[in-house]
Amino acid sequence: MLIELFISPMLLEKVFEPFDSDQYITELKLDGFRLILSYFNGEYHLYTRHHHEVTSQFTEIFGDSNLPDGTILDGELIVLDKDGKPDFEAVMERFHSNKSNQSAQFCVFDLLYYKGKNVMNLPLLERKKLLSEISFDNKRIVPVQWVDGSMTIQYFQQVKYMDLEGIVMKKKDGLYYPNKRTDQFIKVINYKYEKCLIKGMIKKDRSFILHSLTDNRPIGVMKFVPRDERKVVYRWIENGKYQENDEVIGFSEGIPCEVKYRNWTSKGKLRIPSFYRWLKIDKSKYHPL
Repeated sequence: MLIELFISPMLLEKVFEPFDSDQYITELKLDGFRLILSYFNGEYHLYTRHHHEVTSQFTEIFGDSNLPDGTILDGELIVLDKDGKPDFEAVMERFHSNKSNQSAQFCVFDLLYYKGKNVMNLPLLERKKLLSEISFDNKRIVPVQWVDGSMTIQYFQQVKYMDLEGIVMKKKDGLYYPNKRTDQFIKVINYKYEKCLIKGMIKKDRSFILHSLTDNRPIGVMKFVPRDERKVVYRWIENGKYQENDEVIGFSEGIPCEVKYRNWTSKGKLRIPSFYRWLKIDKSKYHPL
């Protein structure tokens, strides 16, 4: 029987607050790169979630591993920083450069095939039990730890205290649905918040240039803005409060807002900023108070 070595991973719904429930388990949301690992007929294959094979880039992961033949794993490729936390910039450096000296780990949170058998139709806790029976001997492939969902809120508070990315909550009896987004797998991001000035709009993709509200230095580009909130900026332009060149429409005063983001990058930029709320904006007049 021919087995498709790649399985499109199950996706996560987003909620904004954690909750306690004994119907769920809770895992740490790892800040890395989602990968599918297949081991059939003595050969390893590693794929991104978009079906790009990257096996040759991470051959050190497979050394001395002890996976049973006929295994497909879902997990996250991470690189740890000096404090033992997942470092997204480091994993991206490792992902894009064969010359990088960053040491990668593949952290496994689900089992899709076991000894040649499709187990995606088994409840999550049964898949976790089978996963626990695999001996991961090489320390490059490691299972993700989890806690009972009745402790989720307390666990999330610890995640916030340690400044980690967030959590994932999964239904104990949940099945695995490739390339589907359901409430059986949900994520809660540990967002941070920053007060900014929108100083311009890039014409090419209509993203917004952000500056710090405190010292006016550039701190990133924001793409994620709801349609109704974009109208505030467009009305600002209609009122003639801008300057422009071929690439950018600029606002010398700046439009104050608050954004949510994942973390600061090493270059002092906001990672994945998205609109949260306006600051001191009279939306009926569309100009600062």
